[in-house]
This record gives sequence, C-alpha cells and structure tokens, in this order.
Amino acid sequence: MNSYLLLPFIFLKFWYFDSPRGMIGFFLSLNHAFFELFSLPLFLRTFFKPLKNEYRQGLVGFSRGMGMVVKTGFIIVDLLLFFVLLSFELSVFVAFLAFPVISVLLFFR
Repeated sequence: MNSYLLLPFIFLKFWYFDSPRGMIGFFLSLNHAFFELFSLPLFLRTFFKPLKNEYRQGLVGFSRGMGMVVKTGFIIVDLLLFFVLLSFELSVFVAFLAFPVISVLLFFR
C-alpha cells in the first residue's frame, strides 16, 4: 500500500530529475557528433593555414587568403546550423518539462 502512495513522487523524480539528466547527456553527445560531422573545431584551428596546404613560392598569400574566405563561409554556416540545433534541443527540453503541467491543466479545464 505504501508503494502506491509514493507513486506520484516516483514519477516526479523520474520526470524532473532522471529523464532531464539523460536528455542533457544525449544532447551533449549529439552536439559532439555535430561538431565532428561538420568539423567546426577543425576550421577554427586551421583558419590561418592555406586551404590545401599550398606552399609554393607565389601562392602562399593567395592560398591563405582564399582559405580564410572559404573557411569563414563554412564557419558561418556551421554556426547557423548549430544554433538551429540548440534551439531545437531547448524547445524539446522545455516541452518535455512542461508536458505534465500542461496535461493536468487541460484535464481540469
């Protein structure tokens, strides 16, 4: 009989402590996979290097400049996609946390 009385607290502990911890872990793993897939850290590390490691006498300056232009475009697109991913993750997280409250409010209306 005692376990039935504790069931709402067990549900709230699961919904508001255990599941968000798991979701945050999943989102961190998803963000890490996104960075590996779109190679944003690599673009930032090699920003001032030539695009295709072109070190011939007259092409070093042009290769560095062209690499910076191309990598700037890639970095901007990667950051835009990352912010879309973060906004999706945040909206899913907030909707998940608000779902029980919204269901109870709709039930009593």
